[in-house]
Amino acid sequence: MDLNEIQSLIKFVAKAGVSEVDLETKDFKLSIKTTSGKSEPTTVYAQMPVAMPQQMQLPTAAPAVASPVASSEASTTSADANSKYVTIKSPMIGTFYRASGPEKPIYVQVGDEIAPGKVLCIIEAMKLFNEIESEISGKIVKVLVDDATPVEYDQPLFLVDPS
Repeated sequence: MDLNEIQSLIKFVAKAGVSEVDLETKDFKLSIKTTSGKSEPTTVYAQMPVAMPQQMQLPTAAPAVASPVASSEASTTSADANSKYVTIKSPMIGTFYRASGPEKPIYVQVGDEIAPGKVLCIIEAMKLFNEIESEISGKIVKVLVDDATPVEYDQPLFLVDPS
């Protein structure tokens, strides 16, 4: 319930001529008391505990089915092709950046060789810019996230060929 809804409820209680209203849900408790001599109600207290927002799963679209043989062959070959690569995943929730600034060079591109300790990208979380360093050596095969997009914890960021 936002402030406008609370104000509307106070006005409604004043017009209805009710002297006291208590409203309680699982998220908050609101008590409104009015005096008979005044037209304006007085709010005694409104207590709203801070609750963590629940993550909701978005419905996923069903994949288009071409033919059972073609789709199984395609998934097998893509799984085999990706099985030899190492996936570098996001260690935190935040915004993914490929460079330290708009005019700065990109840290790594497809085809670049990386070594342990090399900075791959930056993830901004709560106005802090965290450099994400490589823990393996190899060659960047694919960048899986667009620049300046939000990323989740454990979301794949890069595919690396360790050979």
